[in-house]
Amino acid sequence: MNTTGHQTDKTDRIDKTNAILVAITDLFFYTKVRDALRQPEYQLEKARAQQDILGKAVSISPGAIILNMNDLTLDAFQALETLQADPRVKAIPTLAFANHEEVETWNRAKALGVTKIVSRNEFSSRTRELVEEIINGHVIAP
Repeated sequence: MNTTGHQTDKTDRIDKTNAILVAITDLFFYTKVRDALRQPEYQLEKARAQQDILGKAVSISPGAIILNMNDLTLDAFQALETLQADPRVKAIPTLAFANHEEVETWNRAKALGVTKIVSRNEFSSRTRELVEEIINGHVIAP
């Protein structure tokens, strides 16, 4: 029984293993992501500079990319433009979050091909569920 359970767990891990590219420099939100995706099926890769986003997306082929549209260090709009222009990474689902009052930010992110954008509060409270939703292709429109 224990062996069978172990084999099932191993198979589940293989099926669910996903590298997640996290383009967030804000320590509060990065910690939320790290804590929510702490399970062994996720491996976080942090983009620390603008040029890291495309480079790491190409090299690790992540299951998803997370962007903070209000990041003061990384330009999420530029990242979306760059990712959408590169056929090697264009299909990678992106989860973005932004201040709920910034309607223009939301509209621009959607126009640039973000898979799902949510408020900062929703992102903080449902990080894992949102990531799994976009990875599994079950995106529910906001």
